[in-house]
Amino acid sequence: MAIAPSRSALRPFNILDAFCTAKRPLSLSEIAQLADIPLSTCHSVVHSMEQNGLLYFLSSRETYPTRRLWEMAREINDNDPIAQRCLPYLTALRDSTNETVILGTRQGDRVLYLLVVESGQTIRYSSRAGDFKPTHSSSIGKALLSTMPDAELATWLKSHDLAQATSQTITSAKLLLDDIIASRNRGYSITRGENVADVMAIAAPLQRGSITLGLAVAGPLGRMNQKTDDIARQLLSCIQDISF
Repeated sequence: MAIAPSRSALRPFNILDAFCTAKRPLSLSEIAQLADIPLSTCHSVVHSMEQNGLLYFLSSRETYPTRRLWEMAREINDNDPIAQRCLPYLTALRDSTNETVILGTRQGDRVLYLLVVESGQTIRYSSRAGDFKPTHSSSIGKALLSTMPDAELATWLKSHDLAQATSQTITSAKLLLDDIIASRNRGYSITRGENVADVMAIAAPLQRGSITLGLAVAGPLGRMNQKTDDIARQLLSCIQDISF
């Protein structure tokens, strides 16, 4: 049974998201509005963050995050075992395909993006680490489902709502099973506008010991369709090269 996230635990992150959105110092009322937090509660959380060196006041009204957040994030990132091993390979795959490359894992009933290396092209698929995607309509999700034993996969399909994200989303359990089996047989999954309209992605599972991840290349549908076989070949080759 899934545990509902604690609203109070998430409030510091909601406040930081408010600064990401605004891209400037904010007043208490602006933070409360952007973070969707009651003003009195916002005052308490902001005060706690300020006392712990996470926020500083530019004036009596406006506050902004300190560099402590950047230093903490850099330290965490520098010691991330997955990022250390995989990022060079993802960057090389991005450079060779000229499309966005994503590494993800299943977390609960969703796909969690761990690393995103975006294409430098003006028109590209954009996302960020920490984003969640539906398992049944994302390329990484379908690649990870393809690694399940048949009985476990059948149980999963029966017990999950296959919500329609776009007009191309597969919402039939039978059709999705057929698609997953086809993905398993060829070694990679494909989505064409199933999760995001006009976006195509190719993904394959990355299995090392007890760890199962998914690696995907994503971009505009029209451009990706023209080089499907080549991108699939490069993706599978990249997965073979990655070692933990």
